[in-house]
Amino acid sequence: MVDVSGVLDQMKICVLIPCHNEAQAIGRLVEQVKHLGLDVVVVNDGSTDATGSIAESKKARVITISPCGGKGNALRKGFEYILSQVYDALIIMDGDGQHSPEDLPAFIEHYKTTRASVINGNRMANNRNMPFVRKMTNVVMSWMISLVCRQRVADSQCGYRLISCEVLRNIKLNSTNFEIESEILIKASKKGLKIDSVPVQTIYEDEQSKIRPVKDTIRFFKYLLRELRSDD
Repeated sequence: MVDVSGVLDQMKICVLIPCHNEAQAIGRLVEQVKHLGLDVVVVNDGSTDATGSIAESKKARVITISPCGGKGNALRKGFEYILSQVYDALIIMDGDGQHSPEDLPAFIEHYKTTRASVINGNRMANNRNMPFVRKMTNVVMSWMISLVCRQRVADSQCGYRLISCEVLRNIKLNSTNFEIESEILIKASKKGLKIDSVPVQTIYEDEQSKIRPVKDTIRFFKYLLRELRSDD
Protein backbone atom coordinates (compact mmCIF):
# COMPACT_ATOMS: atom_id res chain seq x y z
CA MET A 1 0.00 0.00 0.00
CA VAL A 2 1.09 3.60 -0.63
CA ASP A 3 2.68 5.36 2.33
CA VAL A 4 0.53 8.37 3.28
CA SER A 5 2.49 9.43 6.37
CA GLY A 6 3.85 12.54 4.67
CA VAL A 7 0.37 13.70 3.75
CA LEU A 8 -0.93 12.98 7.24
CA ASP A 9 1.73 15.30 8.71
CA GLN A 10 -0.29 18.14 7.18
CA MET A 11 -3.77 17.03 8.22
CA LYS A 12 -5.58 14.76 10.64
CA ILE A 13 -7.89 12.11 9.21
CA CYS A 14 -9.50 9.11 10.87
CA VAL A 15 -11.41 6.11 9.56
CA LEU A 16 -14.91 5.42 10.89
CA ILE A 17 -16.19 1.84 10.69
CA PRO A 18 -19.79 1.04 11.70
CA CYS A 19 -20.10 -2.68 12.53
CA HIS A 20 -22.73 -5.26 13.37
CA ASN A 21 -21.40 -8.79 13.89
CA GLU A 22 -18.20 -8.41 11.84
CA ALA A 23 -15.85 -10.45 14.03
CA GLN A 24 -14.49 -12.32 11.00
CA ALA A 25 -13.26 -9.24 9.16
CA ILE A 26 -12.82 -6.38 11.65
CA GLY A 27 -9.44 -7.37 13.13
CA ARG A 28 -7.66 -7.59 9.79
CA LEU A 29 -9.35 -4.41 8.56
CA VAL A 30 -8.31 -2.35 11.60
CA GLU A 31 -4.72 -3.64 11.30
CA GLN A 32 -4.52 -2.67 7.64
CA VAL A 33 -5.91 0.82 8.24
CA LYS A 34 -3.67 1.51 11.22
CA HIS A 35 -0.67 0.34 9.19
CA LEU A 36 -1.28 3.43 7.02
CA GLY A 37 -0.97 5.66 10.09
CA LEU A 38 -4.68 6.44 10.41
CA ASP A 39 -6.71 6.48 13.62
CA VAL A 40 -9.67 4.08 13.62
CA VAL A 41 -13.04 4.56 15.29
CA VAL A 42 -15.28 1.48 15.33
CA VAL A 43 -18.95 1.82 16.23
CA ASN A 44 -20.01 -1.59 17.53
CA ASP A 45 -23.71 -1.52 16.74
CA GLY A 46 -25.37 -4.13 18.95
CA SER A 47 -23.07 -6.96 17.91
CA THR A 48 -23.63 -10.32 19.58
CA ASP A 49 -20.22 -11.66 18.56
CA ALA A 50 -16.67 -10.53 19.45
CA THR A 51 -16.58 -7.53 17.06
CA GLY A 52 -15.99 -4.97 19.83
CA SER A 53 -13.30 -6.86 21.74
CA ILE A 54 -11.39 -7.75 18.56
CA ALA A 55 -11.42 -4.12 17.39
CA GLU A 56 -10.19 -2.97 20.82
CA SER A 57 -7.40 -5.57 20.76
CA LYS A 58 -6.21 -4.00 17.49
CA LYS A 59 -6.10 -0.54 19.13
CA ALA A 60 -9.24 0.93 17.57
CA ARG A 61 -11.35 3.39 19.57
CA VAL A 62 -14.59 1.45 20.09
CA ILE A 63 -18.01 3.00 20.72
CA THR A 64 -20.63 0.42 21.68
CA ILE A 65 -24.36 0.80 21.04
CA SER A 66 -26.93 -1.62 22.46
CA PRO A 67 -29.30 -2.75 21.09
CA CYS A 68 -28.56 -2.44 17.35
CA GLY A 69 -29.83 0.93 16.13
CA GLY A 70 -29.08 0.78 12.38
CA LYS A 71 -26.24 2.06 10.21
CA GLY A 72 -27.42 5.67 10.18
CA ASN A 73 -27.62 5.78 13.95
CA ALA A 74 -24.16 4.17 14.25
CA LEU A 75 -22.65 6.72 11.88
CA ARG A 76 -24.21 9.64 13.73
CA LYS A 77 -22.74 8.34 17.02
CA GLY A 78 -19.36 8.06 15.32
CA PHE A 79 -19.64 11.56 13.84
CA GLU A 80 -20.47 12.97 17.29
CA TYR A 81 -17.33 11.46 18.79
CA ILE A 82 -15.05 12.46 15.90
CA LEU A 83 -16.31 16.05 15.92
CA SER A 84 -15.36 16.25 19.61
CA GLN A 85 -11.76 15.50 18.60
CA VAL A 86 -9.34 17.44 16.38
CA TYR A 87 -9.80 15.95 12.90
CA ASP A 88 -9.95 17.62 9.50
CA ALA A 89 -11.92 14.81 7.86
CA LEU A 90 -13.06 11.23 8.25
CA ILE A 91 -13.37 8.30 5.88
CA ILE A 92 -16.26 5.86 6.30
CA MET A 93 -15.62 2.18 5.56
CA ASP A 94 -17.85 -0.87 5.94
CA GLY A 95 -16.64 -3.47 8.42
CA ASP A 96 -17.36 -6.54 6.30
CA GLY A 97 -14.36 -6.34 3.98
CA GLN A 98 -16.19 -4.92 0.93
CA HIS A 99 -14.07 -1.75 1.07
CA SER A 100 -10.36 -2.18 0.40
CA PRO A 101 -7.86 -0.22 2.53
CA GLU A 102 -5.74 -0.03 -0.63
CA ASP A 103 -8.11 2.71 -1.83
CA LEU A 104 -7.59 4.93 1.23
CA PRO A 105 -4.55 6.77 -0.22
CA ALA A 106 -6.64 7.85 -3.23
CA PHE A 107 -9.17 9.54 -0.93
CA ILE A 108 -6.42 11.20 1.09
CA GLU A 109 -4.47 12.46 -1.92
CA HIS A 110 -7.64 13.82 -3.54
CA TYR A 111 -8.58 15.60 -0.32
CA LYS A 112 -5.07 17.05 0.01
CA THR A 113 -5.23 18.38 -3.56
CA THR A 114 -8.82 19.65 -3.67
CA ARG A 115 -10.01 19.98 -0.04
CA ALA A 116 -13.32 18.68 -1.42
CA SER A 117 -16.12 18.60 1.13
CA VAL A 118 -17.36 15.13 0.18
CA ILE A 119 -15.43 12.55 -1.85
CA ASN A 120 -17.52 9.54 -2.77
CA GLY A 121 -16.18 6.15 -3.73
CA ASN A 122 -17.24 5.16 -7.25
CA ARG A 123 -17.56 1.43 -7.96
CA MET A 124 -19.38 1.84 -11.25
CA ALA A 125 -16.34 2.14 -13.53
CA ASN A 126 -15.45 -1.46 -12.70
CA ASN A 127 -18.64 -3.12 -11.51
CA ARG A 128 -18.39 -6.55 -13.14
CA ASN A 129 -18.40 -8.26 -9.74
CA MET A 130 -21.41 -6.34 -8.46
CA PRO A 131 -24.61 -8.43 -8.24
CA PHE A 132 -27.00 -7.48 -11.07
CA VAL A 133 -29.91 -6.42 -8.85
CA ARG A 134 -27.63 -4.22 -6.74
CA LYS A 135 -26.10 -2.71 -9.87
CA MET A 136 -29.47 -1.79 -11.39
CA THR A 137 -30.81 -0.44 -8.09
CA ASN A 138 -27.72 1.71 -7.70
CA VAL A 139 -28.00 3.09 -11.25
CA VAL A 140 -31.62 4.18 -10.63
CA MET A 141 -30.95 5.60 -7.16
CA SER A 142 -27.84 7.46 -8.33
CA TRP A 143 -29.78 8.99 -11.22
CA MET A 144 -32.46 10.22 -8.81
CA ILE A 145 -29.95 11.53 -6.27
CA SER A 146 -28.07 13.34 -9.04
CA LEU A 147 -31.30 15.12 -10.02
CA VAL A 148 -32.02 16.17 -6.45
CA CYS A 149 -28.40 17.23 -5.81
CA ARG A 150 -28.24 19.06 -9.19
CA GLN A 151 -24.84 17.51 -9.82
CA ARG A 152 -23.72 14.10 -11.03
CA VAL A 153 -23.22 11.49 -8.35
CA ALA A 154 -22.08 8.34 -10.13
CA ASP A 155 -22.40 5.94 -7.18
CA SER A 156 -24.70 7.46 -4.59
CA GLN A 157 -25.08 4.27 -2.56
CA CYS A 158 -21.37 3.64 -2.01
CA GLY A 159 -20.73 3.91 1.71
CA TYR A 160 -16.97 4.33 1.18
CA ARG A 161 -16.51 8.10 1.33
CA LEU A 162 -14.48 10.94 2.80
CA ILE A 163 -16.35 13.75 4.54
CA SER A 164 -14.85 16.98 5.80
CA CYS A 165 -15.62 17.55 9.47
CA GLU A 166 -16.64 21.09 8.55
CA VAL A 167 -19.50 19.63 6.48
CA LEU A 168 -20.75 17.56 9.40
CA ARG A 169 -20.74 20.61 11.65
CA ASN A 170 -23.04 22.39 9.21
CA ILE A 171 -25.65 19.77 8.33
CA LYS A 172 -28.19 18.06 10.57
CA LEU A 173 -28.59 14.34 9.95
CA ASN A 174 -31.66 12.41 11.08
CA SER A 175 -31.55 9.03 9.34
CA THR A 176 -31.10 5.85 11.37
CA ASN A 177 -30.60 3.36 8.52
CA PHE A 178 -29.03 3.07 5.06
CA GLU A 179 -30.76 6.17 3.71
CA ILE A 180 -28.13 8.20 5.55
CA GLU A 181 -25.89 7.62 2.48
CA SER A 182 -28.33 9.75 0.43
CA GLU A 183 -29.03 12.24 3.22
CA ILE A 184 -25.36 13.23 3.48
CA LEU A 185 -25.12 13.87 -0.27
CA ILE A 186 -28.37 15.82 -0.52
CA LYS A 187 -27.75 18.01 2.51
CA ALA A 188 -24.18 18.75 1.44
CA SER A 189 -25.51 19.73 -2.01
CA LYS A 190 -28.12 22.02 -0.45
CA LYS A 191 -25.21 23.86 1.18
CA GLY A 192 -23.75 24.41 -2.29
CA LEU A 193 -20.92 21.93 -1.81
CA LYS A 194 -19.33 19.99 -4.66
CA ILE A 195 -19.33 16.21 -4.43
CA ASP A 196 -16.20 14.68 -5.92
CA SER A 197 -15.42 11.00 -6.41
CA VAL A 198 -12.53 8.57 -6.71
CA PRO A 199 -12.71 5.08 -8.24
CA VAL A 200 -12.72 2.23 -5.72
CA GLN A 201 -12.64 -1.53 -6.00
CA THR A 202 -15.69 -3.75 -5.78
CA ILE A 203 -15.16 -6.70 -3.45
CA TYR A 204 -17.90 -9.32 -3.10
CA GLU A 205 -17.03 -12.57 -1.37
CA ASP A 206 -19.05 -14.63 1.13
CA GLU A 207 -20.26 -11.76 3.28
CA GLN A 208 -24.01 -11.30 3.75
CA SER A 209 -25.31 -7.85 2.83
CA LYS A 210 -27.10 -6.01 5.63
CA ILE A 211 -29.24 -4.25 3.02
CA ARG A 212 -32.82 -5.53 2.71
CA PRO A 213 -33.62 -4.72 -0.93
CA VAL A 214 -37.41 -4.20 -0.68
CA LYS A 215 -37.60 -2.62 2.77
CA ASP A 216 -34.59 -0.37 2.30
CA THR A 217 -35.67 0.72 -1.19
CA ILE A 218 -39.07 1.75 0.20
CA ARG A 219 -37.30 3.56 3.03
CA PHE A 220 -35.12 5.35 0.43
CA PHE A 221 -38.14 6.62 -1.52
CA LYS A 222 -39.88 7.76 1.67
CA TYR A 223 -36.76 9.67 2.67
CA LEU A 224 -36.43 11.20 -0.79
CA LEU A 225 -40.03 12.45 -0.72
CA ARG A 226 -39.49 13.98 2.73
CA GLU A 227 -36.32 15.70 1.55
CA LEU A 228 -37.99 17.09 -1.56
CA ARG A 229 -40.69 18.66 0.62
CA SER A 230 -38.17 20.04 3.10
CA ASP A 231 -36.69 23.54 3.03
CA ASP A 232 -33.76 22.59 5.31
